[in-house]
Amino acid sequence: MAEHSTSQTAPVVSVRSVSKSFGPVTVVRDVSFDLHAGKVQVLLGENGAGKSTIIKMIAGVHEPDGGEILVDGTPVRIPNARAAEQLGIATIHQELNLVPSLSVAENVMLGRTPERFGMIDRREMRRLSSAALDRIGLSVDPSTRVSDLGIAQQQLVEIAKALSVDARVLILDEPTAALTRHETTQLFRVVEELRAQGVAMLFISHHLEEIAQIGDSVVVLRDGERIAEVPGSTPEAELVRLMVGRDIDDQFPRRRPTGVERRPLLQVSGLSSAGRFDDIDITVHAGEIVGIAGLVGAGRTEVLRAIAGADGYDAGSVEVDGRRLRSGRVRDAIAAGIGHVPEDRKRQGLVLQASVSDNLGFATLASTSRAGLVDFAGQRRRATEVAERLRVRMHDIGQEVGSLSGGNQQKVVFGRWIMADSGVLLLDEPTRGVDVGAKVEIYELMNAITDAGGAVLMVSSELPEVLGMSDRILVMRSGRIRGEFHADEATEDKIMDLAARGGNE
Repeated sequence: MAEHSTSQTAPVVSVRSVSKSFGPVTVVRDVSFDLHAGKVQVLLGENGAGKSTIIKMIAGVHEPDGGEILVDGTPVRIPNARAAEQLGIATIHQELNLVPSLSVAENVMLGRTPERFGMIDRREMRRLSSAALDRIGLSVDPSTRVSDLGIAQQQLVEIAKALSVDARVLILDEPTAALTRHETTQLFRVVEELRAQGVAMLFISHHLEEIAQIGDSVVVLRDGERIAEVPGSTPEAELVRLMVGRDIDDQFPRRRPTGVERRPLLQVSGLSSAGRFDDIDITVHAGEIVGIAGLVGAGRTEVLRAIAGADGYDAGSVEVDGRRLRSGRVRDAIAAGIGHVPEDRKRQGLVLQASVSDNLGFATLASTSRAGLVDFAGQRRRATEVAERLRVRMHDIGQEVGSLSGGNQQKVVFGRWIMADSGVLLLDEPTRGVDVGAKVEIYELMNAITDAGGAVLMVSSELPEVLGMSDRILVMRSGRIRGEFHADEATEDKIMDLAARGGNE
């Protein structure tokens, strides 16, 4: 538990009345706070509140339009990431900054590769990278290519890379978003060690339960402005009220629909793929949300991708409302009414350089075309209606989706399938990196799908989310379904027992 006291020492970094605009839109306005040695300052706010922009100003990605940043009491200019590093500032950005084709060691030492006689000293590079990996308890071979790692392990490599700089100031932007509870516990041990070593830290997380555990104080932002600074021990309900400007009575507002005919809408039978999953049987009824729980590597994502047609499979079948789908055919799945919100929205769910309108309409381009011509006006009109319904924060419908905050990008991925009128929604970590207000909006969308007679199959590593929003819960381990619970009998302990140890197997 963090000690929530106000430091009497001079701040290592001071952010003084900083403001930042992009075109006509002001995203940060007159924000101030301090970072002290050996303290964790939490920055809290909804998606689009300005958190990432503030971080990028300290990290050298953006320069403030107004105000100043001081290091050890002296105003500094931070025009780029190298300048930040020279000032002792290291940042773990929400978007992974790794080169997939390079090894773990090459990524950890990127830009600081040791040399000997004018050539890369691979032995020294391995030694230094191994020390950084050991510091966070990540057991992977430094020669492993980053693209061969899962998202959780890639996130830990990013953390090791930042820590290897031996920084005085560490900025952590959603570092636990892709981590399991065990990996998060490992990271927090590292944070405590850094706290003891006098490192100043700025921490962003949408997991409110983490704040009391790790934060000394919390600066709350809303619409680009500082609303308050409160102790890290502040109750979650008060943090939510400050952050969204209203009380949220129910974080998991699952409403089981009445009047919906309970018929099998999605049926998966004997689905198998060598080395990934084996003999998967899943039935999701109209009006039902089924959650899939399990540890990282259990095969949950692989099953969803196979059902969505993104990957093929060796045996078994997938049927939607009695219609059998062909293996590895995304177009068939979409035509049958399947919508897929993938785990990695940036690489698999969005075209970041394309507009919000285009990203919303990708699934309906063919079905709404007339005589082979795309109905651009109709697509834009429908996209605008969906974006407004989902309350996507943007300048306009033509804005590049890559410039939106993470939560608003996730809403766009959801919106594509709302626009396509999908009856079966496959959700892989649907609220990762999404603030509590936007989470509730996404849960209400799930309710709307089932109210209309649709079905939802959801993979989530957040057990409270699985327990709170699922009607039934399937537990996977080592590529197989190990058990099933109804919502009223499931507990975190029961799920983890099956997920980690296989129960009484």
